[in-house]
Amino acid sequence: MITSVLVANRGEIACRVFRTCAELGIRTVAVYSDADEDALHARVADAAVRLPGASPAETYLRGDLIVKAALAAGADAVHPGYGFLSENADFARAVADAGLTWIGPPPEAIEAMASKTRAKELMGVEPLKTGDITAGDLPVLVKAAAGGGGRGMRVVRELADLDEQLAAAGAEALSAFGDGEVFVEPYIEGGRHVEVQVMADAHGTVWALGTRDCSLQRRHQKVIEEAPAPGLAPELEASLREMAVRAARATDYRGAGTVEFLVADGKAHFLEMNTRLQVEHPVTEAVFGVDLVALQLRVAEGEPLDEEPPTVRGHSVEARLYAEDPAAGWAPQTGTLHRLSVPSAVRLDTGFTDGDPIGVHYDAMLAKVVAHAPTRAEALRKLAGALERAVVHGPVTNRELLVRSLRHPEFTAGGADTGFYDRHLAALTAPDPDPYAPLVAALADAHGRSRFGGWRNVASQPQVKHYRTEPDGTEHEVRYRHTRDGLAADGVRVVRATPALVVLEVDGVVRKFDVAVHGERVYVNGAALTALPRLPEPVARQESGSLLAPMPGTVVRLAEGLAEGVTVAAGQPLIWLEAMKMEHRITAPASGTLTALHAAPGRQVEVGALLAVVQEDQS
Repeated sequence: MITSVLVANRGEIACRVFRTCAELGIRTVAVYSDADEDALHARVADAAVRLPGASPAETYLRGDLIVKAALAAGADAVHPGYGFLSENADFARAVADAGLTWIGPPPEAIEAMASKTRAKELMGVEPLKTGDITAGDLPVLVKAAAGGGGRGMRVVRELADLDEQLAAAGAEALSAFGDGEVFVEPYIEGGRHVEVQVMADAHGTVWALGTRDCSLQRRHQKVIEEAPAPGLAPELEASLREMAVRAARATDYRGAGTVEFLVADGKAHFLEMNTRLQVEHPVTEAVFGVDLVALQLRVAEGEPLDEEPPTVRGHSVEARLYAEDPAAGWAPQTGTLHRLSVPSAVRLDTGFTDGDPIGVHYDAMLAKVVAHAPTRAEALRKLAGALERAVVHGPVTNRELLVRSLRHPEFTAGGADTGFYDRHLAALTAPDPDPYAPLVAALADAHGRSRFGGWRNVASQPQVKHYRTEPDGTEHEVRYRHTRDGLAADGVRVVRATPALVVLEVDGVVRKFDVAVHGERVYVNGAALTALPRLPEPVARQESGSLLAPMPGTVVRLAEGLAEGVTVAAGQPLIWLEAMKMEHRITAPASGTLTALHAAPGRQVEVGALLAVVQEDQS
């Protein structure tokens, strides 16, 4: 029987596994990089072991160090989490060879399915040969053979772009998974991403735990997932479950796994099998009333599953909350997460707590928020409302995108495909700030100041403050007055104003606004504003054509032949920057000459760092 589990991962999934282990009375062991010394997963575990590494990003890829950590901490089992080493057969063997219990599928099953190319061959699907691709094969999808989460994935619509995208996908896959192998498959427009959760034991029982729909994706990274997948014909759903069971039996599978398909025109196209727990597993747990981690532990101990899985009850939907800025091209955000809380009616899975830093080394996901209800409509409403009421103080997030997506008519109707954000992203992210938020921020700040210090005999001379709403960057001038009766502003009645709560009456309706301040950032009902100084400091002017780092990160490569004096074309990719495991291209703003180059592969840069300068052609 398992008594102590080391989780070979970090963040949210480590915390989630620890939670189940604690409920079962199992001792927990965390591993951490230098960047994660004070991370939540390292703090909540019963014991934690530091992993030395050349860089924080590489630390969790060192299977030899993780096995040593498990032995040193007295663990008798290893749970791989997801990502990193969860689909590494050599790591699974090393765990078993060390006399530890591996909480995952057999190494042979991992080898059969962990490489997407080998998995397709096993299921009778042939990837495209890159050298034989013609314009008639387009569009195609370049994918990492050893990974997921949207990393190492590119859609290619022009044949001339294929080589560049193969190189970019390979570099990103190598950084994220330690394996740069990529392959190419046809890209099916208008398809839905549907997957089946499987659970298998060592006694021949294989469960197909319904379907999940993960079609709402941006940059091939899942954003919203739900179970069961809505609107599938009964015959198609049965076929998906049958194929998933067949894939598991073909590899003598044990434990939790996910078989993924692209569904289009009533047909299912096999994509891959992930031999691990998926990020979106909570929606399956909710509708089947199971704990998949507890089942993993049970199977690893050699216990049998029940002959039949439980039945579906209700509907569940999950949203991934990311620290990313839509106004900056969805660049990952860093900084301090001052506050994160959601209503108790929904489930929150996170690797952060109030006051934790968000660094540059790992994924930008802050949390998963999960709702379960008797019907799909109720689950969507419940999750949208919870996200809207959530308190998220810190870096800019995708929270507004999540709320609007959950309420969009095409999504609420069911059956949205993977092109949903291609069609609707601009409208879903259009700024819609509360017009009273800047005034509320000013009134909260004014509370407690001497009434006579701010009060004026001349009523025409109000107090003036300036705020910038985030992330759209719009600046607002706010005017209010100190009077003998308290604070006043045109068009509203100030019912109450304190540093934490402002109550306004607007057109006969009383509205309450919660206010929190962290440095220069003010949060009004969760909306972020930046207080601007009365007399701004002079800002150093950047030379025209300057290319600045949009985020902190590492320069991973430069365009071939890039050097001072070369001619570049508008939109030409010049520099590739990696942050939070994703690559970001820095392109030439105009056609001209590169007059300065400060970027070099391997260089760490902060946000706003000058990378290069392009002098625009004047002809």
